[in-house]
Amino acid sequence: MTDRTTNGHRLRRQCRGASAVALLLACALLAACGSLPPLPPRALDTHATDTQATALGRAVRATDPGDGRSGVRPLSDPLEAFAARVLLVRAAERSLDIQYYIWRDDTTGRWLLEEIAQAAQRGVRVRLLLDDNGIAGLDEPLARLDAHPSIEVRLFNPFVHRGFKPLGYLTEFSRLNRRMHNKSLTADAQVTLVGGRNIGDVYFGADESLDFADLDVLAAGPIATEVAGAFDAYWNSTLAYPIALLLPEQAAAAAGAAPPASHPIHERNAPTERVRGDYAQALRATPLAVDLAAGRLDLQWVPVRLVVDPPAKAAGESALSDLLVVQLDRALGQALREVDLVSPYFVPGRAGTEALTRYPGQGLRVRV
Repeated sequence: MTDRTTNGHRLRRQCRGASAVALLLACALLAACGSLPPLPPRALDTHATDTQATALGRAVRATDPGDGRSGVRPLSDPLEAFAARVLLVRAAERSLDIQYYIWRDDTTGRWLLEEIAQAAQRGVRVRLLLDDNGIAGLDEPLARLDAHPSIEVRLFNPFVHRGFKPLGYLTEFSRLNRRMHNKSLTADAQVTLVGGRNIGDVYFGADESLDFADLDVLAAGPIATEVAGAFDAYWNSTLAYPIALLLPEQAAAAAGAAPPASHPIHERNAPTERVRGDYAQALRATPLAVDLAAGRLDLQWVPVRLVVDPPAKAAGESALSDLLVVQLDRALGQALREVDLVSPYFVPGRAGTEALTRYPGQGLRVRV
């Protein structure tokens, strides 16, 4: 009995040892056969300028007090938030700079890709920068978009293994664990939309079972230029890879395919009648639609500051003083009455907790 037990333990130890060796061999093979392609030399690529004469530029100037303040409009309603994105894409005449962490392969995700394709068909220059962690199922549609001469798609901090991306964490966890959570859509460098919403049905009231509460801000004036500059920094980062470099086969196939705007690319995720009707109504009657039709933008003009992590943070190369949390602490340092924070991720840590808890002692109200 003892011999059998001992032999059984020995066998299990051998099996565990064999499994560990197999795992190590698999990791070694992954490391050996998978690496990002080298980036070719490329010139600095920046946002459009001299766009004041566009329709959006004229709409901004119609109400801009010209004193350095920025115009803002909060968007809490999910249908209005989706309509705002579509309307900005449709209103763009010169450029669209779009940056997101998650872009889902569903009704609203495909719908917006089609709107972008149609904008490019009108001659609008599109730069689309997406974090590679949140675009499951979209390699082929994005490669088709990138094939259009007016569209360039780049993926931030990309995975080498496209079929099952989590394999990359076995060999490159330190790099791949640093993601780009930025979210912005800027049209003609005149009007921008920033906030908490990614692109997907759960963010825009199109999912029958789940709806995320969130907040966006439509903004214009000096802050739009600042957001455009922040986009440039990420777009020109060494972690922003042209999708054609990562997907050469799909890129080659897309080069000979029909233009992406020649057929609906969201048809396989056709919206329900409720969603279709709600969105059609929002695109006609949302306050932004009414404003744009009248050539104006109803905004609140207030002092605004932009704080954003540098792209070098994702490479582990940024200085502490450049990080968003430090910038935010500096920006909040002059608060006089209250501090309000809205975020889906609230992990302040010891330093953040100490920073926030000092405000009540100074007579300020803090709401998170």
